[in-house]
Amino acid sequence: MQQGADGTMVVAFHGDDGRRAIFDVSRLPLPGWHQALAAAFAERTGPAGGLRTHAAARTGWGSLVRLMRFLGSLPQPPTVPGELTPEHVTAFHAHRMATSPATARQDLTRARLLFTRPGLCEQVAPQVIDHLRRRLPAPRTPMAATGTAAPPKTDGTKRLTSGYSDGELARLMAALRADASRIRDRIRAGEDLLRRYQRDPQALDEEDRALGRMLEQMAATGQVPTPPGARPNPFAPERLALAGRLFLTLRDLPPLLLLAAALSERNGETVKELPVAHRMLDDRAVEVVIVKRRRGASRWSETVTWEIGAPGRELHTPGGFYLLLLELTARSRRLHGSPSPLLWCVWRNGHGAGLGVADDHCAPFEHSLRGTPILPSAWAADRRRPLLADPQPGRNGAPGPGQVLPLQVSFNRIKTSMEVRRTKRMGGHLPSAAKSNTMPVLFRHYLSGDPVITSWAEEVLGEALADAEQAARLAHERAVQAAGGGPRVLPGPADATALTEAGLAPSAARQAADGALDTGWSACADHDRHPLTQQPCQVSFLDCFHCGNCLITRDHLPRLLALSHALAQRRRELSEEQWWQRYGPAWVAIRQDILTRFTPAELEQAQTHQPHGALLDLAENPWETP
Repeated sequence: MQQGADGTMVVAFHGDDGRRAIFDVSRLPLPGWHQALAAAFAERTGPAGGLRTHAAARTGWGSLVRLMRFLGSLPQPPTVPGELTPEHVTAFHAHRMATSPATARQDLTRARLLFTRPGLCEQVAPQVIDHLRRRLPAPRTPMAATGTAAPPKTDGTKRLTSGYSDGELARLMAALRADASRIRDRIRAGEDLLRRYQRDPQALDEEDRALGRMLEQMAATGQVPTPPGARPNPFAPERLALAGRLFLTLRDLPPLLLLAAALSERNGETVKELPVAHRMLDDRAVEVVIVKRRRGASRWSETVTWEIGAPGRELHTPGGFYLLLLELTARSRRLHGSPSPLLWCVWRNGHGAGLGVADDHCAPFEHSLRGTPILPSAWAADRRRPLLADPQPGRNGAPGPGQVLPLQVSFNRIKTSMEVRRTKRMGGHLPSAAKSNTMPVLFRHYLSGDPVITSWAEEVLGEALADAEQAARLAHERAVQAAGGGPRVLPGPADATALTEAGLAPSAARQAADGALDTGWSACADHDRHPLTQQPCQVSFLDCFHCGNCLITRDHLPRLLALSHALAQRRRELSEEQWWQRYGPAWVAIRQDILTRFTPAELEQAQTHQPHGALLDLAENPWETP
């Protein structure tokens, strides 16, 4: 914090990202606050504070400015910190919810962090601090806190945050590589012509010799002359085309930045701050220390190793593309006024930037990550072949393609798409898929709700269920073969005469008709002699459905239907894997080998006589259940 002789009070900021800024507190309303605000904001942006990057400090300053301007606009403003009341804080929150609901909660959070600093906390009433520390609700819709719903957007301009479909991502990557390839070939062709001109100008024809002469001048001075025949205007398109022979230009940034984000699977902030410093590892990989923001103080750096790949494949590997970017930006970095530790350095028209000079070589993200707008969606729409999103569904769900909209391109959507694809490659195993984020952040902010990952998860789950069902059928078939051929199902009347005519011995038919052979849900023709062991039966009643001694008549249908419903209820209580393993073979036998033998009328009649209990808990041994 510094105070000038003229009464100005400023906070000088020097962040951990190497960027500097000056925040003039004296320009805020309510002079009685300035001393305390400057002290508190200096602590927030100091070495021990939480705002240690230029972007974070600017964001915190913006919230402070909005708060003080609101307080200064009140009919009876609090002229000093001690006059601030909880009602003032509530009114500010209501004002922000009405004007900018998306950032209202963040403004109150930043105010709390500022007001709890010793420089300001001692001057503010304790009830104000308590009020600021209350938990604020996070509305699901931007206008939820005001009682009105956010109007749905129907013009196709809604900002998307989900990832791309497979088709959209393939088209986007092809376009990024095509544009990056043209930029690479353009600059390499210019460098090749310059080398040939410097080696032997007379070996070139007149046109190439004139162009080589201008390229030599550009390489030495960094200034781009007006090509012969062009208008003597610094904004002439011919000058921009000539500059692109040796230098990257601002127009080249969108495809290169987006491709770097896709290949490295990092967010836009990290890609903008790629450093020049690196280390080669046996010409197979490159080691780079990158910046990963929003991890907390002293945890922004991360060392990554990127594969270089085979020659000519630099547009497909992160390490190879990083080295290509070093090559393409080398001349502008050398011509830049002061050495910058950042990789990105381009030529720009000095008159267009308001510098009063014809040409300038700048590091566009040296002072601020937002200093140079990238506009990815504008790049996608302005290409010779614009990028389009997948066709929208027909109106009111009608079949056939609907409206085709331009593809919305952003770093966030690319990052989400890369996270989704990596998670799929890892088979959905989050500990292996979590690369630059923790598992909760990966799931909550990238995977949850993404249509691609949802569709893939449904497909995987469907395949798993099909595999589990097939395994249950095979287990049932093996048990049937081992236990004498499976249950004997006798549809039709269940009296002794009908059962005898169906092939049962007279004594067994009388016992079956009287229910003397009944077990849990069926009857057993010979309980003392199991077909597999030739010993008294020791298996569960659920295993009866695979046994050759099992006898099922129409009288057993009500209990079998009750068992079927109980198994369906148990399916909602267990995981699919556990359910299929424990109950799958019995369910297959009931649905496939038993119920199909009875007529719809018999099943409908049995449906009305189902018992209330299915005896499933008694048929198992719960103490042995895993």
